[in-house]
Amino acid sequence: MKPNQILVANIGSTSFKFRLIEMPDERVLAKGGMERIGSADSTFKYQLGNEPEQKGAAAFPDYSAAIAFVEKILGGFKNLAAVGFKPVMARGISGTQLFDEKVLRAMEEVNTLLPAHNPPYIAAVRSFHACHPELPCIGTFETAFYDEVPLENRRYPVPLEWESKYGIQRHGFHGASHRYVTQRAAELRGTKSGRMISCHLGGSSSIACVRDGVAINSSWGMTPQSGLPQNNRVGDFDVFALIYLARDLGLGIDAVEKALTTQSGLKGMSGLPSGDVRDLVNAAESGSANAATALNIFTGSIRKYIGQFLVEMNGADVLIFTAGIGENEAALREQVCANLDFCGLELDPEANRNTKAVEAVISTPRSKIEVRVIPTNEEIIIARNAWQKLSKTSA
Repeated sequence: MKPNQILVANIGSTSFKFRLIEMPDERVLAKGGMERIGSADSTFKYQLGNEPEQKGAAAFPDYSAAIAFVEKILGGFKNLAAVGFKPVMARGISGTQLFDEKVLRAMEEVNTLLPAHNPPYIAAVRSFHACHPELPCIGTFETAFYDEVPLENRRYPVPLEWESKYGIQRHGFHGASHRYVTQRAAELRGTKSGRMISCHLGGSSSIACVRDGVAINSSWGMTPQSGLPQNNRVGDFDVFALIYLARDLGLGIDAVEKALTTQSGLKGMSGLPSGDVRDLVNAAESGSANAATALNIFTGSIRKYIGQFLVEMNGADVLIFTAGIGENEAALREQVCANLDFCGLELDPEANRNTKAVEAVISTPRSKIEVRVIPTNEEIIIARNAWQKLSKTSA
């Protein structure tokens, strides 16, 4: 029997989460992950089919050890057709790609732009190559969803040479998530045509502007450090403030980079040890003015991009909330949708309060803009693209 399973690997700086999907019927056979890879207190959890979830501690000094563990609990990789990845960006390369050394080197060229994302993905792919050289590794770049964004929404107001010679331009990320929820919304509505604004709100957040299934703009800049305030990353920030801090005030570029990528965003604004929105909500309810202000800035930034995209598309047919915050935080959804009656959006307060991590319409029947909660499923997009790529290469 021809191998028909895709192992979708979601790689973090110290984590390896996986989902085993049988194709083409898209049945999830197993899921799980390992945390704190490289430390003495690594942990794992996994579930095979409908069996009880297993949890524990084990030594995972590197990705090779994590791969060996996954291979063991799955009973081998004999039915694997490919390993699917969700990498962020490579220089001059987008779409769904077979991960050879050319692609990995193109990712390495932009490591400075993606210090928390590219290095672990590159390490994991090379570990798979070393352990299972016969197994195709296929990745769909997060930028792929935005490959048709018009030039006027890509170009920065900088010298043209910076774009042509150095590749300085706006990109887009969370592509698999935005693609899934907008496709799912189209399926639920029975039409691919329409204007959609997709809000992926989680530890990392972004807004995508989509017309007739094609992304035409997003909240992102050139890197995932831009756009909305992130959990602990800065989001949009004046570049001359960076120069002032690093050069004139003597903090140095390395210290400023570390602060902007690990100590900023919701964490930095709130003054809390964590940038988790749940922690900020609890702190705000307990009287923390900084936590309350951080939440207001976050929702204000979301509304800013929604407003921009409403103008750009002359309205919207659907507003989608997805990811951890978008699917679970009813109060935040209510704040984002407040005072939008000028464009005909009318939220159903009861439907909104009673919706948590399930598909639902949370706008009233009278609302001119349909508001939906759609749980994201990035893994299905990665598996579909990997399966399609295999079909093309074997044809």
